[in-house]
Parts: sequence; structure tokens; C-alpha cells
Amino acid sequence: MIIKINKYSFRQAFIDAGRQTQFSYDGLENLFEWFELCEEGMDLDIELDVVGICCEFTEYEDLEEFHNEYSKEEYPDIETLMDYTQVIENNDGSFIIQNF
Repeated sequence: MIIKINKYSFRQAFIDAGRQTQFSYDGLENLFEWFELCEEGMDLDIELDVVGICCEFTEYEDLEEFHNEYSKEEYPDIETLMDYTQVIENNDGSFIIQNF
């Protein structure tokens, strides 16, 4: 059984799971759009798993915050990071990565 959701219900699922602070408002919107593009591109339905998404993706305010966890020499910029993982950029300069 499949239930289609919209951006509002996607955000609400994070609130209901107690994960409303895991991603920014823009981050959740961009994640939703990314998952929709994946569904279209792969012609399949993706199951919404809030905890799984929280484990698989991390949002960073900027590269400086990212470099607190990852090597600045190995990943000096967003373009290099894109060679290693999925990067979803937000409008305010923050970004989400698929953990690797």
C-alpha cells in the first residue's frame, strides 16, 4: 500500500518522529525534492523512513563545519566533495551530504 506525500506531510513526518531539528526548513524541502527526482529517475516509489534519512544524511551550515569532521585537504570545496557523495545545496550556503 502506497500513500503519496507532499512537502508539508514530509516535514510533518519529521516532527512526528521527534526529528524536527535534524534538518533546516530549507534542508527538508530540498531533501523532499531530491527524493522526488530519484523516484522519477528510477521510476519507483521510495518508502519514507525518517530515522533512516537522519542516519543517511547530514546537514552542515558551511564547509568550515564540514571540515570539523572531514579532512580539509581531502575535501577542500563542494565540487570535490561532489566527487565522493551526493551533495544537496541549500539557498543559504548550507548543504546536506549523503554520509560516506
